[in-house]
Amino acid sequence: MRVLVIEDQSELAETVALGLQREGMAVDVALDGAAGLRQAAIYDYDVIVLDRDLPIVHGDRVCESLVEQGGRARVLMLTASGGIEDRVAGLSLGADDYLPKPFAFAELIARIRALARRSQPALAPVMRSGDLTLDTGRRIASRDGRRLELSAKELAVLELLLAARSSVVSTEELLARAWDEAVDPFSAVVKVTISRLRRKLGDPPIIETVPGAGYRI
Repeated sequence: MRVLVIEDQSELAETVALGLQREGMAVDVALDGAAGLRQAAIYDYDVIVLDRDLPIVHGDRVCESLVEQGGRARVLMLTASGGIEDRVAGLSLGADDYLPKPFAFAELIARIRALARRSQPALAPVMRSGDLTLDTGRRIASRDGRRLELSAKELAVLELLLAARSSVVSTEELLARAWDEAVDPFSAVVKVTISRLRRKLGDPPIIETVPGAGYRI
């Protein structure tokens, strides 16, 4: 899952980004509304965490622009005010969810994951393929009843492959959805991660390489 955090308080933005990365998400950060809109126009995000009170371009206008652009990213709006009028206003702008500050980090994680599951087609909280199971909420993968010790990035790649429901996922899509903007697009990071994931998944092999196209389960 790839998330964009648009938050002008740099310390809070970095804290949120670090916490989301520990949950296996690829996270980019923008510190004002204009930068956030530029990021959203370049990358394909699953969820955008949007502070309402932003400099340069206000969060309300950012939200309206995101809706007008018609992207698939779900918007979780943050605000220092938790009043009912503010919540109604934020949702009426097109936000998919609303969370007042200060918030419990566990709730932020739960809301982000819930929004991601509402993407089309909707994703089940527990994904399965044969004897392979991935609990996306608890971040636990198992095969034939045996728990797999996977890294956060391996879990992210596995989730994308399972979500594709046997369709091929290209290297470019895996790179765009499981890594942030800091990754070198010419590196072999996807190939290396797939190799490690295959080894941990064991036999019989479950990840297929489709020459010139990508990978699928």
